[in-house]
Amino acid sequence: MPKRSIPGSSGLVRAMSLLGDPVLHAPCEPVTDFGPALASLVDDMFATMYAAEGVGLAANQVGVPLRVFVYDCPDDEDVRHIGHLVNPRLVDAGGVAVRGPEGCLSLPGVEAGTPRYDHAVVEGVTMHGDPVRVEGTGFFARCLQHECDHLEGGIYLDHVKGLRRNRALRAVRRAPWARGRALPGDL
Repeated sequence: MPKRSIPGSSGLVRAMSLLGDPVLHAPCEPVTDFGPALASLVDDMFATMYAAEGVGLAANQVGVPLRVFVYDCPDDEDVRHIGHLVNPRLVDAGGVAVRGPEGCLSLPGVEAGTPRYDHAVVEGVTMHGDPVRVEGTGFFARCLQHECDHLEGGIYLDHVKGLRRNRALRAVRRAPWARGRALPGDL
């Protein structure tokens, strides 16, 4: 039986795009080239996600405006889900809306109670072009919705309202990484 490599084990850790970087705030382009560069990008994204101790990472978070994300995320039953999606589409998000803590590798140290549905279905393809459908519940559903938002040029704070949003925005403005950065207008 062939030995499977660990995702990201041969990847390079890339610089993280931070809130305010234009690549985070614009919709990503569909992947059309399924060659070695895509495989390298996916491996680098896994390496970067693991180095940052995240559970998901979209390509625009490493400065690449393509519709790709990776994940290594548990659901609420502690089942670990590992994979990647290319050209993903969120085809269903439903069930109960749950407000839970959410953060982002592109907004380090900032967290806010964010409403998300407890069930999500995403369809796309693998880096080889094979169709894939991923279903998630609980925390994994939150992860899938979060990463799909990134590919549309959104961030989790777009879903946060009222006092929670004001607190998160204050935390962003005080964060060392935000000093001197051009932040989106509503921040």
